Amino acid sequence: MRIVEILLVEAPHKPGYMAKVLGVIGSFGATVEGLNAVRRLDKDTVWEVTVEYDDSLSIDDLFAQINQLPETCITGKSDRVFNRHKQGKIQTVSRVAIDSLEILRDVYTPGVARVCQAIQQNPEKIKEFTNIQNTVAIVTNGTAILGLGDIGPEAGLPVMEGKAAILAEIVGLSGVPILLKEKDPLKIIEIVEAISPSFGAILLEDIKAPECFTIEEELIKRVNKPVFHDDQHGTAMVVLAALLSATKQSGVDLKEKIFGQIGLGAAGMGICNLLSEYGVQQVVGCDLSDEAQKKLRSLGGTPMTLDEVMATADVVVATTGVKGLIKPEMVREGQIIMALTNPDPEIEPSLALENGALFATCGKVVNNMLAFPGLFRGTLDAGVIEITHQMKIAVSETLSNLARDGALVPASLNKEAHNKVAQAVYNAAIKQKNEFL
Repeated sequence: MRIVEILLVEAPHKPGYMAKVLGVIGSFGATVEGLNAVRRLDKDTVWEVTVEYDDSLSIDDLFAQINQLPETCITGKSDRVFNRHKQGKIQTVSRVAIDSLEILRDVYTPGVARVCQAIQQNPEKIKEFTNIQNTVAIVTNGTAILGLGDIGPEAGLPVMEGKAAILAEIVGLSGVPILLKEKDPLKIIEIVEAISPSFGAILLEDIKAPECFTIEEELIKRVNKPVFHDDQHGTAMVVLAALLSATKQSGVDLKEKIFGQIGLGAAGMGICNLLSEYGVQQVVGCDLSDEAQKKLRSLGGTPMTLDEVMATADVVVATTGVKGLIKPEMVREGQIIMALTNPDPEIEPSLALENGALFATCGKVVNNMLAFPGLFRGTLDAGVIEITHQMKIAVSETLSNLARDGALVPASLNKEAHNKVAQAVYNAAIKQKNEFL
């Protein structure tokens, strides 16, 4: 894991002194991300140096080396990542300024009683007179947090807050983290079903496979509103978008190629599912789990060994978490390879290209943040109760069409792209609603 820290370094205001500090940082194996003179003293300057380094290194060793330089010392440090998380990343604020007794009586008692009765008489009015259509429950039990595994719901809260902050910042939705101290799938289903009236949609997050499949499938049946497991489908939508761009740039028809998925966990199965729905005829995959292989068969895919997948598939996506799993000699001439494990992929793109791959990339470009904000905005605006494959494919096609200058997908913070994704989802949802009627 890469760590970013900000160091305060006091050094003489003379030629060459700061260069020595930067030399020590480079020799240590850290990268300088920022350098700024923050204060000039009588004979010295205090520098703010932002460094990034691997967590296998000891920052204390770097401090010791800098402090050994003549007339130079570390005077303080701070961790940029932890600083951004202090006191949490989200809060609930009122949309109404309650600054008079009249307003208080309108928004609370006694005035609120009339609104409650109106909703009782016509439940659809809840969408008009509350924030429910802008509110998403972000539910986890902490069993598959990032690549960290089962670290518990409390330790997963920073991720859920991050999701909520993205929803608020990008598409104006209120995400509410829900932490469940429960691993039994049936109990999780019952809990989420019980709290579902509070929300416009349910976002399941970081729940491990295979339980996540059962939980999502059952909640879709029980809860009369959109339910979505981001680890499966968010990743899948951005992968499909990236593959559409890659095959377009390579002059290849994705639907006519054999697709191979290495790793059949939540993300892997989501990718296989969406590609099959998109129209890819032949899907093969590998995983050590017999249950995962059985699930692939149920989708119409063919389980294989790793070597067989690499020898058979024209397009390969890997989501295993295993660095260096794909050996250079496994790569076939003309393959498209996306090794998506972060921070270290199953094979480095440069190595795959050297060994004959037509196109290769890694997980740094496939960020599910590109998919879920617009997906939820469009779904809630359309007022539909289910997120369909057509809506997911609309996300992927839109992201691919928005990619520019050889990129696979647009930039994650491109708000125009998120708005266009939301519009595409809305259009697909309304079209399906009208067809159903």
